[in-house]
Amino acid sequence: MSEWEFNDDAAPVGEDEQIVFIDLYDGIDLGNTPSSLPKVQNRNSTALKKKDKIVKKTKSSSISIAELKDLMKDNLTALWENDSALHTQHAEASALIPPMMIWGAPGVGKSTAIRELTSELGIGFIDVRLAQREPVDMRGLPVPDENSVKWLVSSEWPRDPASRGIILFDELTAADKTLQVAAYEFILDRRLGALYSVPPGWYIMAAGNRVEDRAVSCAMSSALANRFLHVEVAPEVESFLDWANANNLHQAVVNFIRYRPAMLFCQDGEDLQRGWPSPRSWERVSTMLKIAEKNNRKTSLKFTVPGLVGPGAASEFLAFYKDMYYMERDVNIQQRLLSGEEIPLPDRPDRLHACCGAVAFYLKLEKSPKNFNLMCENFLKFGLKLPSDFAAMLMSDVLSGLEGTKRRDIITSHPLYQEWMNKHVR
Repeated sequence: MSEWEFNDDAAPVGEDEQIVFIDLYDGIDLGNTPSSLPKVQNRNSTALKKKDKIVKKTKSSSISIAELKDLMKDNLTALWENDSALHTQHAEASALIPPMMIWGAPGVGKSTAIRELTSELGIGFIDVRLAQREPVDMRGLPVPDENSVKWLVSSEWPRDPASRGIILFDELTAADKTLQVAAYEFILDRRLGALYSVPPGWYIMAAGNRVEDRAVSCAMSSALANRFLHVEVAPEVESFLDWANANNLHQAVVNFIRYRPAMLFCQDGEDLQRGWPSPRSWERVSTMLKIAEKNNRKTSLKFTVPGLVGPGAASEFLAFYKDMYYMERDVNIQQRLLSGEEIPLPDRPDRLHACCGAVAFYLKLEKSPKNFNLMCENFLKFGLKLPSDFAAMLMSDVLSGLEGTKRRDIITSHPLYQEWMNKHVR
């Protein structure tokens, strides 16, 4: 008993918390280790601390979309290189790298991230929806063959031994237990009996919603859960903004999420049977904005935007959108960038966000080399007038949007760029 110290006043562990054991070793950085040991809990609801361990309460950690892509790339690289360091006496890398289960609320971009990665890498992608299948669909169809039965395996499974890709069991948690059982062997052993084996270059993944998301979700059996590496994706503003800029989402959406990051994903107080804010729904708002502007029918936005993100977020966004181009009614930003005439700075932060967004939008839009050179100088002059935080935000937007182009080099080689650096970068 001398080895333990007890604290009967410890608070119980909440439903959204877990007990984590961290070994303490000299020379290993454990991050932000608390100065005093936290209250913790054992099976008898008594807190304890041990000389060589810290037991602390913590909420489950989550991963951003950018971090998820990096993790997938690492696992794919290890799979394809078939690193001998990963081998054991009984298995090669393909059998040892765990399949990945991605948890997250609807609309956070789980499936999209996987599709985009396979497109970037130029590899195959197979999307399997177990909830829309029968158990026999996994193994194949039985066909009589004289005194025996042969099985015809689905043609969707990859056959080429040299092929590479990802097999995604999307919405896995929407499948009932019988379908989950049917997937056990495929996910764990990468095969269907003696009938079929997954080529070694294919990585197996799954995605699903959590029970608390109030989506269609069945509890995952412990036998299946133990086969996966589990990660939970949470919406992360910077990752979304980088993605939004790279995929040409409407600048009003980008600016609004930057100004109101809490609106990127919000289920509290929303009618989840209708539209509510999520990365997926904001992408669709961008599409509806482009359609409305192209057809000069902006009045339709008072119906379409609430139908995508709900009335609360829509009212905020539409008010912001109205101000986004407020300067364009009084000041033609595009024309002033071309002529060099001064662009006045708004006195409200939301309008300054909008103004910077419009400057970035027109600069990235310009294709004429002659016009771009004129706009570049006036853009840098405008940036010199801005507070440093807004100047850095604007410069980051522009340079990331022009990544890999000569226009980016024109900006960074301009004499005013060094002046901008001297003022805003310390």
